[in-house]
Amino acid sequence: MGRVILISSGKGGTGKTMFAVNMGAMLAESGSRVLLMDMDMGLRNMDIYLGMENKVVYNIMDVISGVCRIKKAILKVSAVDRLYFMAAAPRRDDRDITPLHMEVLCGKLKGYFDYIIIDSPAGIGDFLDTAMAPADKGVIVTEPEGASLRDADITQRYLSDGGLTDICFVINKVKVELMRTGLVPGLSEISAMLKAPIAGVIQDDDNIHISTNKGIPIVCKKGTYIEENFRSILQRILKD
Repeated sequence: MGRVILISSGKGGTGKTMFAVNMGAMLAESGSRVLLMDMDMGLRNMDIYLGMENKVVYNIMDVISGVCRIKKAILKVSAVDRLYFMAAAPRRDDRDITPLHMEVLCGKLKGYFDYIIIDSPAGIGDFLDTAMAPADKGVIVTEPEGASLRDADITQRYLSDGGLTDICFVINKVKVELMRTGLVPGLSEISAMLKAPIAGVIQDDDNIHISTNKGIPIVCKKGTYIEENFRSILQRILKD
């Protein structure tokens, strides 16, 4: 049976979707069948990061409401073997989706995929409750900035209170030179603030921004320090 991993963040703009896409691509390239599921209703971006924005016809709300069968909403990502994608609705609508809907849907999908990676909406509330319902593990993506770290800590406590206790953090957009000068929190300070393990850090790099705009996961470029770093982070996330 497959494993469901929730990728979340306390606030928007931390790189949550970028991380989810690259995690999925790396798992797929390692031989696993992977489904990326966008749950950021009305603010979806995963289709752009995968270069799939012109191929989406059906979305997860169409599946839940019975408009289409599950397989109709699952798209094969052309750039990566064994990687599949289910889009969020392009806007919020009146169709209801509950935690039970997600549990039932992911229960069916786990028979076909080794990993289901859910890109949740930023922040806390009902949509996060729904996205986290089937999750076995949570990864919170944050950045070395006061508001982002505080929101990440609140999100971690929210997930734990909701029953998801296997959680780790990824620190994104790290600028080493700023950390060295003390102008932003350092890793030891961040570690003391957060109540769950840090699986790794991702340096701020223009190549990551370029890759998301090109619709090609950055880990698809082999032999770079970015790919090696993502691999190390992934190993720490999945070590149990």
